[in-house]
Amino acid sequence: MKSVLNASGNSFSIRSIFTDFKEITKAGLAISVLFSSIAGYLLGVNEAYPFSWRVLTMLMVGGYCMVGASNAFNQVIEKDLDAKMDRTKNRPVPAGRMTPNVALFVASSLTIIGLILLYLINPKTAMFGAISIFLYTSVYTPLKTMTPLSVFVGAFPGAIPFMLGWVAATDDFGIEAGTLFLIQFFWQFPHFWSIGWFLYEDYEKAGFFMLPSGKKDRSTALQTILYTVWLMIASLLPCLGYTGRFFITPISAGIVFLLGVWMLFYAVKLYQLRTAQAAKRLMLVSVSYITLLQIVYILDKFLR
Repeated sequence: MKSVLNASGNSFSIRSIFTDFKEITKAGLAISVLFSSIAGYLLGVNEAYPFSWRVLTMLMVGGYCMVGASNAFNQVIEKDLDAKMDRTKNRPVPAGRMTPNVALFVASSLTIIGLILLYLINPKTAMFGAISIFLYTSVYTPLKTMTPLSVFVGAFPGAIPFMLGWVAATDDFGIEAGTLFLIQFFWQFPHFWSIGWFLYEDYEKAGFFMLPSGKKDRSTALQTILYTVWLMIASLLPCLGYTGRFFITPISAGIVFLLGVWMLFYAVKLYQLRTAQAAKRLMLVSVSYITLLQIVYILDKFLR
């Protein structure tokens, strides 16, 4: 009976550690970000830079470590603020299930492992990975309690994963990688402003400034529309013939345009209604938009 209890206790302990690791690295978010890197990699491979399972595996594991490290550092820095918000108070550090020192060890280990794996792909990939971690933890995170411009700063590390895949495939940062960066950069604004809108009261408890005007008002909604339009334009750049080896056919461009109209519709609805429900709908549509957009780009490349 004693051994059964021990076995049960060990099982529970291992399960708890695994659950806390998923939470400290924000596994769901990390995997969605990783999808962008995989999409960028598939767009980058060609006859000169053939597909490699070894490179893709290192990109996936290294990319997860990169995002996970950023999230873990963030949760250590914001542990007292996270304890004030309903959606974050049960995270491992503010809830007391993991000490800040253990979380720092996890974050540091993930940083080292991630950057080594990305460096083994090529030095440029590791450099952009390091820049992403630095900007997220050392610039974006402190600014969240100081200015709404934190979203602008956070858009830089947030836009790196898409282009990181291209750099991993080609060992080159040119117009193609820059275009991928630009698309995901503009996407960040309607996405995070919609989150900031429907979680406004919770963010307010911690003193986070996430909306451009600081309020759930017409100005914030209007800026959300404007950045959605910029996103539509950036997403259609590959059909104009000025983005090097990264281009899409007119049919795919039409699909991309319709996806943009779909997202713009919900941005306009937010402007009209200015409710938490409208903001949540826009957030969900924005996630679908970036995923479907990347799938369209990939299918266009391999089916044309």
